[in-house]
Formats: sequence, C-alpha cells, structure tokens
Amino acid sequence: MSSTLYRHGVVHSPADPFAEALLVEDGTVAWMGSDDTADGLVAGVDEVVELDGALVAPAFVDAHVHLLETALASAGLDLTAENGVRGLGDVLDAVASVAAARAPGDRRPVHGTGWDEGTWPEGRPPTAAELDAAGQGLPVYLARVDVHSAVVSGALADLAGLRGLPGWSDDGRVVGAAHHAARDVALAVADDEREASYRSALAQAAAAGVAAVHEQSAPHVDTRAGLRRLLAMTADPASALPLVVGYRAEPCVTADDARALLADVPGLTGIGGDLNVDGSLGSRTAALRHPYADAPGVTGTLHMTAEQIANHVTAVTRAGSHAAFHVIGDRALDELLLGLRAAADVEGTAAIAAAGHRVEHAEMIDAHSLAQIVLLGLRLSVQPAFDAAWGGPDGMYARRVGPGRAAAMNPFADLAAAGVPLALGSDAPVTPLDPWAGVRAAAAHHEPDQRISVRAAFRAATRGGWRLAGLDHTGAGELRVGAPAHLAVWRAEHLVVQASRTSAWSADARAGSPLLPDLSPHAPAPRCLRTVRAGVVLHDALG
Repeated sequence: MSSTLYRHGVVHSPADPFAEALLVEDGTVAWMGSDDTADGLVAGVDEVVELDGALVAPAFVDAHVHLLETALASAGLDLTAENGVRGLGDVLDAVASVAAARAPGDRRPVHGTGWDEGTWPEGRPPTAAELDAAGQGLPVYLARVDVHSAVVSGALADLAGLRGLPGWSDDGRVVGAAHHAARDVALAVADDEREASYRSALAQAAAAGVAAVHEQSAPHVDTRAGLRRLLAMTADPASALPLVVGYRAEPCVTADDARALLADVPGLTGIGGDLNVDGSLGSRTAALRHPYADAPGVTGTLHMTAEQIANHVTAVTRAGSHAAFHVIGDRALDELLLGLRAAADVEGTAAIAAAGHRVEHAEMIDAHSLAQIVLLGLRLSVQPAFDAAWGGPDGMYARRVGPGRAAAMNPFADLAAAGVPLALGSDAPVTPLDPWAGVRAAAAHHEPDQRISVRAAFRAATRGGWRLAGLDHTGAGELRVGAPAHLAVWRAEHLVVQASRTSAWSADARAGSPLLPDLSPHAPAPRCLRTVRAGVVLHDALG
C-alpha cells in the first residue's frame, strides 16, 4: 500500500469545495479537508506534495482519439497554420526539405498532416505533379487537417495502386477507398515500432492531464492486433500509462458478429466509434440535406444506410454492448436516427435507450433531431475545438455551408439543456490533445446562445468520458472519498468561479462552487504539474 498527501493547495471537489488537501491511499481518495488536519497526517504517509497554491482536480478523459495517427502525425510534417504553413509554397518547401535530407536509396514515404487550403492565397492543395517535383520522385502522402482526404504524389499513387479506385482524382486528391489504400501504404508501421508509437501518443495525453482516452480504432486506422495490444498494455494502472478505453469500428449484422468481435478483442468497450456514416465538412464528404454553399450540387457521401445502421445497433444491443457512429452532416444524422428508430421497433425503445449508444461529433442538430436523440437515450462525444478552429462568420464552416447553417452548428447549450450526456474529445490528431482548450472553446462558442459554463464543460471533459463508456459507477471523474484517484495537478495564474456562462468571473468561491482556472479569453493556459491514474503517477513536472 502506498500513500500520498497533497496539501497547501486547492482541491476541486463538489463533495468539499473548500478542501485544501487530499490524501491518496492505494489508488483511492482516502480523505479531503483542511491544511490544519493534513499537517497531522504527514508522519504517516509515504509522500508529501507541497502544492503551493496549485489546483488538484479530476484528471481529464479525452473521449475521441486516434493514438497511432497522433504519434505518426507528430513524427511527420506538421502542415498546420499554427506551424507557419500559410500557403501552397510552404507545403512544397516542407516536402522538398525532407527529400533533400534523404539518403540515396531511402524510398520511405514522406507523410504530413494538417494542411487546410481554405485560407491559402492559392485556395487549393498541391497536385500530384507538384508533389512529385518537390519530393524528387519520392512517395508523398499529405493528409488534410480533418484526415478525411489527402493529396498524394504520383509515386505514391503507383506504389499503392490508387489510380482507378473509388475516390481517386487525377490531380492527386484522394477520398474514400483511394484514401484508405493510400494510408495503408504511406502510414504502414512495423510491429516493433507500433508500441513505441502508442507510448509516444499516450505520453502526450498524460502531459496534458489526461488519465484516460477513448481510442477510436478502425480497419482504415489501425489493426485489431494493435487495439488488443493497446488495451493489454494499459489495463493495469501500474503500467504508468493512461487507460485506453477501446472502440472498434466494424459493422455487425448479427449478434453473433458482435459477440465474436468482443471475444476477439478482450476488454473492448464498444463497437463503433469511427464507424463512418459520412465524412467531413472540410473535405466536402459530410452528408448534407442541401448542397454545399461553395460547391453547388455537392451534398457529400453516405457510407451507411439506415438498414445497415439498424442491423448494427440491434446486433450490438443484443450482444450487451453499445454502438458508436461518426456523424457530421444533417443528412447523415437523419439516416442514423432512421436506423435507430428501426432498431427500436425491433428491440423496444427502452432497450435501445438503456444500451447507451453514442454519436461522435453530430455537428448539425436541429430541434426535431434533438428530440429523437433524447428519446433514444443517445450519448454524444463532441469536439468544441472544432468550433474554435472552424466556426464563426469567417470560418470554414460558413464557407462550406453558408453563415445561416454554420451558426446552428455544434449546439452545446441545447444539448446540455435537454439533458443529453456529453463528453469532450479532441479527435487527435485533427485537433491537439489539449483538454483545457476544449473546455475553453465550449464556454466561448462562436454563437453566444450555445455556450455552456466552464463548470459544465469541465464536467463533460472529466466525468463525462467515464459516463459515456459506462465506467462511472466507481465514482471516477470526481474527487470524493472512496473514488479512484484519477487526478491532475495544475498551476494556474488565477483560480475563479464563472458567475455566468458568458463573461463574469470571480475569485470568490461563493455558494460552495469549486474553483477552476481562469479561462477568460486572454488568460494563460494552466500548466500540468502531475497526472495520476488510480494513484500511479503518469506525468510529473512538480520538480
């Protein structure tokens, strides 16, 4: 048995909003209270952490990540605007630099992630011919920021046999089947490198105060064997890694299909996740009721029919698990809800609601869809960082669907008011593993009417992740006596209470509201000093 006493700080706990100290024993919160009492416990513990005013709070859960892709993106070219990529020339220069540094005979594919042509002066990505020239004939694969499309060089197209596949364009742009085939070649990982990649991504998560992630595995992203390895290597807190909550996106037709998958991947939490009903708005593959504003006649692509959705939901429900679906556009959500209603006709609405099926993203929700979401007991994994990146009157969403439709996207306040269970995720590598940025984005939605309080967003980013996975029965996601010690320690310039969901802030913990870092627009981001899972330290910067 080990014990750690955290004292002389601030503990974020609804059970004791004035707590200054916390004791962890054998992976569990054993006590919370005042510094005066804590001082009397010092002699009997193994470790004493002097917080010096730091905040101890529940650790984050990122409810939607792709760990292998995150690690590969970190190892490849960073083509984001945040990294200084502002146009076509910057991309070609980056590829040329890699090619120039390669040893003769090194034909490994060049890969990069994060380009977004929407704000570039050229308004377009590079072509296959331009990539061939910049890359000196090397295979090149560059994923768009949403990772639902890419551009490739002619050499990569030849290597992967892309020409003629569905989703291939002669200018080198790939979507759908052609994109998946390109990824299989460009992002191939040797078995001896796979675990190191997982550990790299999990270390990023731990350094951001994340004690658990929901891995959205799929055949076009990673292998079943890879998911099995991830679940096995993180199952025990003694691994000193964040917990991986596993989802596998393989469609099932019968309950036997679902049971076979659950048996083949021990510890699997749900069947789905990146089970794509449609694509993305940035790549114009999200399925819309009405055409894209910047591409008349284009309405995106449905990858699943209501019948396939109904079969999958029925199969997974009967197998005792829950399903999850990637949905972006309103037409895709219509199809999903049609399939779920068909499953409810067979299994009963109560059985479907009790299963806790979930929807990933669901960015375009109107009042009629929201009513069905509530009726069917759906749980939503949402990404506020998407609104921060692409919302607003001048953002990518407004360009793709027009300002009217864009203003109604990501209705977090409507969802919260309707009682829909919410969890926050990053969709890393689409947006960074930065949970405070997600909380801040939810509280600063471009549409003021859709903002939620920092406290509500923080709860969705902590306890919400455990709830969506059906793992909140242990008290995970809150700091209270008897709960698992999943926590993070933060250094923040100011700890405050948000007096309303708009803009008023106070350092007075009135009405017993636990304090949180100041996340007003220009406040500096909190810095993670330690991340702990069930008492085991995953990340430590206290020294």
